Amino acid sequence: MNNRQATIIASLLGFTGVFFGAFGAHTLREMLAKLGTTEFWHTAVFYHLVHAVVLLVLGGWRPLPRLAYYLILAGVILFSGSLYVLALTNLKWIALITPLGGFGMLFGWLALVFRKSD
Repeated sequence: MNNRQATIIASLLGFTGVFFGAFGAHTLREMLAKLGTTEFWHTAVFYHLVHAVVLLVLGGWRPLPRLAYYLILAGVILFSGSLYVLALTNLKWIALITPLGGFGMLFGWLALVFRKSD
């Protein structure tokens, strides 16, 4: 992956985060309230958007910190993705996936800490 591709992926992640936030607030509001899963949706959108910005910043680093980038990207997909599914279905077992995404994001941040200096 090069820096341009990393930036495109981060930008698409940001776009989908804003889209899901608006979709949840407007189209899904009543359904999420009825299921009692609005907070799951809010948490998913929050982490989705925050880490989209992080990935956008990392996409500008030279060289691209690939390990950190991939870990954070996978973390967002698993963490927010599982929370979106949980919010829409209220299937509690799907929450077993959420911590895997959290670990991905955490280890992505740690990969930045232990990254070799340029």
